[in-house]
Amino acid sequence: MVDRGQIVFAEVFGTFVLVLAGPGAGLLAGERIGAVGVALSIGLVLVCLAYALGHISGCHLNPAVTVGLWLHGAIRTGALVLYLASQLVGALLAGLVMFIVATGRSGFSAKDSGFASNGYGDHSPLGYGLLAVAVAELVVTAAFVFIVISTTNAGAPGLFGGIAAGLMLVVGHLILIPISNASLNPARSVGTAVFQHGWALAQLWAFIVFPLLGGAAAAGLWRALGVRTSATIGTGPDAAPAGSV
Repeated sequence: MVDRGQIVFAEVFGTFVLVLAGPGAGLLAGERIGAVGVALSIGLVLVCLAYALGHISGCHLNPAVTVGLWLHGAIRTGALVLYLASQLVGALLAGLVMFIVATGRSGFSAKDSGFASNGYGDHSPLGYGLLAVAVAELVVTAAFVFIVISTTNAGAPGLFGGIAAGLMLVVGHLILIPISNASLNPARSVGTAVFQHGWALAQLWAFIVFPLLGGAAAAGLWRALGVRTSATIGTGPDAAPAGSV
């Protein structure tokens, strides 16, 4: 049994690494690796983190995942703030490291570069409007969180949940990078918007609201299947008891 301190460390560290591997890779190496490289980077890192941290905190690393799992019954209500705060801290620390490294490049400007932030309208990579971005983020995040829920229930193949989640995150980024620069994760969006400190902050609300709605939709879709399941996410004091779903 792990304690809350271990859960906090796992979620801070895991989110930190995840953000560095996604928007961090895009900001610092995007010219070399492209959108496919960024998608593979964040998906592969999630696979690694799932097996490194899954037995400690469930490896949420994403408020949309946490909300979906909470609605699913996999964590207790009292754990919500613990998880969400830890994820935000990890994302902001990653943003700080990205800022320190990126400003070492001659002529770099966080505002002018966009700092790998998510956006719509003029700040969408291909000019997609708010409605298109909202639908895309909600649907793709729902699909991702649904995969997380379905592969971490009792009865699911225990060794393959991390691989499935990582692959789905790759697919999600391949879809969303041209549309919104791929959020799927409100903490990730906060971690970059704070350092862009301009239009990204003004548009940040969309990348908090719609991924969270996607996480909630995933929990609803799983319940709609009518499959009797048991929650197995997490082993700490905030994990819900088996059979509570």
